[in-house]
Amino acid sequence: MKSVLLIGLGRFGRRMARKLRELHHEVLAIDRNEQRVNEALDFVTSAQIADATSESFIRSLGVSNFDMCVVAIGDDFQSSLETTALLKEHGARFVLSRASRQVHAKFLLRNGADDVVYPERQTADWAAMRYSSDHIFDYVKLSPDYSIYEIATPEEWQGKTVKELAVRQRYRLNVLGVKKGDTLQPMPGPAHCFQAGESVLVLGHDMDVQELLRKNGRN
Repeated sequence: MKSVLLIGLGRFGRRMARKLRELHHEVLAIDRNEQRVNEALDFVTSAQIADATSESFIRSLGVSNFDMCVVAIGDDFQSSLETTALLKEHGARFVLSRASRQVHAKFLLRNGADDVVYPERQTADWAAMRYSSDHIFDYVKLSPDYSIYEIATPEEWQGKTVKELAVRQRYRLNVLGVKKGDTLQPMPGPAHCFQAGESVLVLGHDMDVQELLRKNGRN
C-alpha cells in the first residue's frame, strides 16, 4: 500500500483517485473547489479544500512523506506548473503531472515533474487505433514502435499450430495469449492450434502487425 497526494479533482483526478482506492492505496485529495472535495470524500482517505499553489500550504503537508504526488490539474496550466515545482522543492519523492500538450509536458518536466501523463492524447491514440480497424480489439503502446495488440485470429493461422506457423520467425511477432470469450490462455505452447472465433494477443513492431492485417484483408 502506498500513500498518494493527489491535487486536482476534475474528471481525470476523480477517476484516478477512485482507482487508487480500489487498489487499496491511501489517498489525500486536494482541490480549491469545495463541491469537488465533498463529492470525493466517499472514495478517498481524506480530502482538503486548499490552493496548492500556496507555498505555505505545500510546506504544511510534509510532501516528502508521500510515496507519490499527482498533479491532476487540467484546466489551469500555470497552477499545474507552480504546484509541480513547489512539490519538488519541498522534497516530493516522485511527482506525476498531467499534461494536455507537448509543450506543457516539456515545461512540467523542466520544473520538477518526474513523469507526465497525457490522458486526452493517449485516449485519442487508443481510439484511433482501435476503431479504425474491425479486427483490432485492444491495443497497448509500449514504445514509439512496439505495442501489444489483441487481434482477430488471421484466417491463414486457423487450423495451424504456433510451431507450424513459425510465428516469431515468419511474422516477427510474439504470441502472448489466446482469448475465446472471457477465457484467456496465456503463453500458448508450440502445439496450440489456432481456431476461428479466437483472438490473439501479440507483441511486436507496429509495422509488422499492420502488415499481417493487410495480408489477411483485415486493415
